[in-house]
Amino acid sequence: MSMLTPPGMGGQYRIKGDKYPRMRRPRRRGRFLIGLVASVAALGLVGWGTLQLIDVFTGGGKKAAAAGSKADCATRATPSASASAGGAAAVRPSQITVNVFNATPRSGLAKKTADELKKRGFKIGDVGNASKDYDKKVKGTGVLLGPASSLNTSLPVLATQLSTAERRTDAARKGTELDLVIGNAFKDLNSKADADRALAKLAAPQPTSTASKKSC
Repeated sequence: MSMLTPPGMGGQYRIKGDKYPRMRRPRRRGRFLIGLVASVAALGLVGWGTLQLIDVFTGGGKKAAAAGSKADCATRATPSASASAGGAAAVRPSQITVNVFNATPRSGLAKKTADELKKRGFKIGDVGNASKDYDKKVKGTGVLLGPASSLNTSLPVLATQLSTAERRTDAARKGTELDLVIGNAFKDLNSKADADRALAKLAAPQPTSTASKKSC
């Protein structure tokens, strides 16, 4: 045995001359398996993501669009030109009786205002001084008073003649007549041109929201 041969090694590992035995490190199979599993998992995620993109740009996208359109059908509304059967649009000045009362110290206002309202097509009832509840107590231009049923029917029609007046309703009031109580700030009714424009706008068909069946 050569003196260069390490102890315990002989035979084919005997060192002869200038040749040495090659020593290999033991392979680490654990790291190899972990790397393999990680690679497979990464490939799986890439494949899943690709399938999701294909689904979005083909069938999946169409299904989502179809579902969205059905959901919209439940809330979508289109304007309709049909007018309401009731309301102020169905009431004309000739169908409204107005009582005119003067709550100011100035004389002659009730008669003058009543005459003008009559020229504009309204029916006139009582004309005179206001009751104690209103006499010299109306600081604004006036008060329009009617039954509860007049709030969205005849009261807005009368308001076209004096748009600055306060509107009030009385649930205990009977009949359909309205009261115009002239207040301290009153100077005159709205001009006939302005009142006619307001009446025309009030009488115009109001759009109503109806569900669109065609879109569903």
